[in-house]
Amino acid sequence: MTATPTAVELARVAAAAAVDKKATDLVAFDVSDVLFITDVFLICSGSNPRQVAAIVDEVERRVKQAGGESPRIEGAGESRWVLVDFGDLVVHVQLEDERVVYDLERLWHDRPLVDLALDQPGPGEESTA
Repeated sequence: MTATPTAVELARVAAAAAVDKKATDLVAFDVSDVLFITDVFLICSGSNPRQVAAIVDEVERRVKQAGGESPRIEGAGESRWVLVDFGDLVVHVQLEDERVVYDLERLWHDRPLVDLALDQPGPGEESTA
C-alpha cells in the first residue's frame, strides 16, 4: 500500500506553508503500509515557540483551504512539539531541541520518503542553489 495521491498533495501544501513560515529540515514519510490511521507523516522544525505556532497556523489554514479536513491539534499550548492531525496527513512541528531529543526520523527511517516538491534541502542534504 502507498500513500494516496490526496495525502501526498496535502503534504506538499503543508510543506509549502511551513516553508513560507521559515520551517526547516522538512521531511515526509509514507507510513501507509504500517499505520492504518494515516498515510503521511510530515516533520519540520521551528526555532522558537512563536515560530512553531506560526507554522502550525499557516499549515492548518492552507491545508483546509486545499480541501483537507479540520485537524485535531495536540501540544499547541506550549508550542514545543505540535501534532496536527488531518486524517491522512499528520504534521509534526517541533522546536529544534525537541526534534533532536525525540528523533522521529530514526523511528521512521525505513519508510519511503515522500517527495515534497520543494527547492529546500531536507535533513542532511546540501542545497543545490
